[in-house]
Amino acid sequence: MDPRRQTGAVPAAGSLQSYADLASDVRARAPRLGVVRLVAVDGYAGSGKTTFAERLGSTLDAQVLHTDDLLEGWTDTVGFWSRLESWVLAPLRAGRAGAYRRYDWERGQFAEWHSVPSAPALVVEGVTSARAVVRPDLAMSVWVEAPSAVCLARGLARDGEALRPQWEQWRRDEAAHFALDRTRDHVDLVVDGDPTVPHDPERHFVSLRSQGSIGRC
Repeated sequence: MDPRRQTGAVPAAGSLQSYADLASDVRARAPRLGVVRLVAVDGYAGSGKTTFAERLGSTLDAQVLHTDDLLEGWTDTVGFWSRLESWVLAPLRAGRAGAYRRYDWERGQFAEWHSVPSAPALVVEGVTSARAVVRPDLAMSVWVEAPSAVCLARGLARDGEALRPQWEQWRRDEAAHFALDRTRDHVDLVVDGDPTVPHDPERHFVSLRSQGSIGRC
């Protein structure tokens, strides 16, 4: 963790934190991607990243970019980054608006373009979104985790049992990436994507202090 980005006390494991407070923390941090405060929400597929990112983005009044929209199919776990860099990050870094072309998973090809303005904040959500190469640009990085079995069950419930082979290969690919990148060791905040602590999920999330949980995705 970069101590220059830590603006407050690290919450105790299993403690509640509000999206409003987290959004205030993001706004208080200096932009590192041009004028944009870039927030990356990373973690294994099915861990709860999308839900967390959407709630934070809504509270921040910030656009949420899902890296799934940049993937060219199931085998593009890591290689999509050149598109994110050239279409979005490089223009924002230079003070210009970016744009990306959404991948249509049903048709198997890229479709329409979406604009990404040079705004006060941008949330990028998806597997490998907080990888080492982007860390100098990040105002904040978040890791969302849940038990491995929960992650797989969520994925199959969404995509169908017929896609189990693709899910199993994806899980091997993301595990290989995270083993090399050690993403979780470098994030600012670890979030429980399958919490048992009673709370209002629209307003609060459960933060974790512990690093390297065993058997979680």
